[in-house]
Amino acid sequence: MKRTILFFTTLIISMALITSCCDCRKRAKLEKPLVGTKWQVVQLMGRDITAQDDSYTILFMDNGTAVGTGDCNRLTATYSITPKRALNISNLGSTRRLCPNFEQENQYCDMLESVTHYEMDADNMLLLSNGTLVAIMHAK
Repeated sequence: MKRTILFFTTLIISMALITSCCDCRKRAKLEKPLVGTKWQVVQLMGRDITAQDDSYTILFMDNGTAVGTGDCNRLTATYSITPKRALNISNLGSTRRLCPNFEQENQYCDMLESVTHYEMDADNMLLLSNGTLVAIMHAK
Protein backbone atom coordinates (compact mmCIF):
# COMPACT_ATOMS: atom_id res chain seq x y z
CA MET A 1 0.00 0.00 0.00
CA LYS A 2 2.82 2.40 0.88
CA ARG A 3 4.47 1.64 -2.48
CA THR A 4 1.27 2.52 -4.30
CA ILE A 5 0.90 5.81 -2.42
CA LEU A 6 4.57 6.64 -3.04
CA PHE A 7 4.19 5.81 -6.74
CA PHE A 8 1.14 8.03 -7.20
CA THR A 9 2.66 10.85 -5.15
CA THR A 10 5.79 10.74 -7.32
CA LEU A 11 3.63 10.65 -10.45
CA ILE A 12 1.59 13.69 -9.37
CA ILE A 13 4.70 15.69 -8.47
CA SER A 14 6.33 14.76 -11.79
CA MET A 15 3.25 15.82 -13.75
CA ALA A 16 3.12 19.12 -11.85
CA LEU A 17 6.76 19.82 -12.70
CA ILE A 18 6.31 18.91 -16.35
CA THR A 19 3.20 21.06 -16.66
CA SER A 20 4.82 24.06 -14.98
CA CYS A 21 7.74 23.91 -17.43
CA CYS A 22 5.49 23.56 -20.47
CA ASP A 23 6.79 25.29 -23.60
CA CYS A 24 3.40 26.92 -24.11
CA ARG A 25 3.70 28.71 -20.78
CA LYS A 26 7.10 30.05 -21.82
CA ARG A 27 5.68 31.23 -25.15
CA ALA A 28 2.77 32.96 -23.40
CA LYS A 29 5.26 35.10 -21.49
CA LEU A 30 6.82 36.18 -24.82
CA GLU A 31 3.51 37.28 -26.33
CA LYS A 32 3.07 40.98 -26.92
CA PRO A 33 -0.20 42.43 -25.62
CA LEU A 34 -2.87 43.28 -28.16
CA VAL A 35 -3.57 46.64 -26.52
CA GLY A 36 -0.71 49.13 -26.49
CA THR A 37 1.44 47.37 -29.10
CA LYS A 38 1.84 48.86 -32.56
CA TRP A 39 1.21 46.11 -35.13
CA GLN A 40 2.35 46.13 -38.76
CA VAL A 41 1.13 43.84 -41.53
CA VAL A 42 3.65 41.29 -42.84
CA GLN A 43 1.13 39.10 -44.66
CA LEU A 44 -2.24 40.13 -46.10
CA MET A 45 -4.67 37.59 -47.56
CA GLY A 46 -1.88 35.05 -48.06
CA ARG A 47 0.54 37.48 -49.72
CA ASP A 48 3.72 38.74 -48.06
CA ILE A 49 3.74 42.49 -47.58
CA THR A 50 6.85 44.62 -47.22
CA ALA A 51 5.38 47.65 -45.51
CA GLN A 52 7.36 50.87 -45.51
CA ASP A 53 8.03 52.76 -42.26
CA ASP A 54 4.67 53.27 -40.55
CA SER A 55 2.38 52.00 -43.31
CA TYR A 56 -0.19 49.25 -42.71
CA THR A 57 -0.15 49.58 -38.95
CA ILE A 58 -2.73 49.49 -36.18
CA LEU A 59 -2.54 50.39 -32.51
CA PHE A 60 -5.30 49.23 -30.17
CA MET A 61 -5.70 51.68 -27.29
CA ASP A 62 -7.15 50.83 -23.90
CA ASN A 63 -10.21 53.07 -24.43
CA GLY A 64 -11.69 50.87 -27.19
CA THR A 65 -10.36 52.89 -30.10
CA ALA A 66 -7.73 51.95 -32.64
CA VAL A 67 -5.57 54.17 -34.83
CA GLY A 68 -3.29 53.27 -37.68
CA THR A 69 -2.24 53.85 -41.24
CA GLY A 70 -2.88 52.23 -44.57
CA ASP A 71 -0.63 52.89 -47.53
CA CYS A 72 -0.78 56.68 -47.04
CA ASN A 73 -4.04 57.36 -45.17
CA ARG A 74 -4.61 57.56 -41.43
CA LEU A 75 -7.18 55.18 -39.99
CA THR A 76 -9.40 55.28 -36.93
CA ALA A 77 -11.81 52.66 -35.63
CA THR A 78 -13.49 51.26 -32.57
CA TYR A 79 -12.94 47.71 -31.40
CA SER A 80 -14.12 45.19 -28.84
CA ILE A 81 -12.46 42.02 -27.56
CA THR A 82 -13.44 39.10 -25.36
CA PRO A 83 -11.34 36.87 -23.09
CA LYS A 84 -11.61 34.14 -25.75
CA ARG A 85 -9.85 36.45 -28.23
CA ALA A 86 -12.86 37.43 -30.28
CA LEU A 87 -12.10 40.75 -31.99
CA ASN A 88 -14.54 43.08 -33.71
CA ILE A 89 -13.22 46.17 -35.51
CA SER A 90 -15.94 48.62 -36.56
CA ASN A 91 -16.62 52.24 -37.51
CA LEU A 92 -13.45 52.27 -39.61
CA GLY A 93 -12.75 55.68 -41.05
CA SER A 94 -9.82 57.11 -42.95
CA THR A 95 -8.48 60.20 -44.59
CA ARG A 96 -9.06 60.33 -48.34
CA ARG A 97 -5.63 60.88 -49.85
CA LEU A 98 -5.03 59.19 -53.20
CA CYS A 99 -2.37 56.59 -52.47
CA PRO A 100 -0.07 54.95 -55.01
CA ASN A 101 -1.26 51.55 -53.80
CA PHE A 102 -4.91 52.30 -53.07
CA GLU A 103 -6.12 48.78 -54.00
CA GLN A 104 -3.93 47.18 -51.34
CA GLU A 105 -5.01 49.83 -48.82
CA ASN A 106 -8.67 49.05 -49.57
CA GLN A 107 -7.93 45.36 -49.12
CA TYR A 108 -6.26 46.14 -45.77
CA CYS A 109 -9.28 48.12 -44.57
CA ASP A 110 -11.71 45.43 -45.74
CA MET A 111 -9.63 42.81 -43.93
CA LEU A 112 -9.70 44.78 -40.67
CA GLU A 113 -13.49 45.01 -40.81
CA SER A 114 -13.80 41.27 -41.50
CA VAL A 115 -11.76 40.11 -38.48
CA THR A 116 -13.65 37.94 -35.99
CA HIS A 117 -10.83 36.83 -33.70
CA TYR A 118 -7.09 36.80 -33.18
CA GLU A 119 -4.30 34.55 -31.92
CA MET A 120 -0.88 35.47 -30.59
CA ASP A 121 2.44 33.83 -31.41
CA ALA A 122 5.28 35.67 -29.62
CA ASP A 123 5.82 38.89 -31.64
CA ASN A 124 3.14 38.02 -34.21
CA MET A 125 -0.60 38.46 -34.16
CA LEU A 126 -2.70 36.26 -36.45
CA LEU A 127 -5.97 37.86 -37.56
CA LEU A 128 -8.75 35.48 -38.51
CA SER A 129 -12.13 35.84 -40.12
CA ASN A 130 -14.45 32.98 -39.21
CA GLY A 131 -11.47 30.63 -38.82
CA THR A 132 -9.65 31.74 -41.99
CA LEU A 133 -6.28 33.45 -41.64
CA VAL A 134 -6.58 36.89 -43.27
CA ALA A 135 -3.44 38.64 -41.99
CA ILE A 136 -0.30 38.28 -39.95
CA MET A 137 0.92 41.34 -38.10
CA HIS A 138 4.25 41.83 -36.37
CA ALA A 139 4.88 43.93 -33.27
CA LYS A 140 6.90 47.05 -34.05
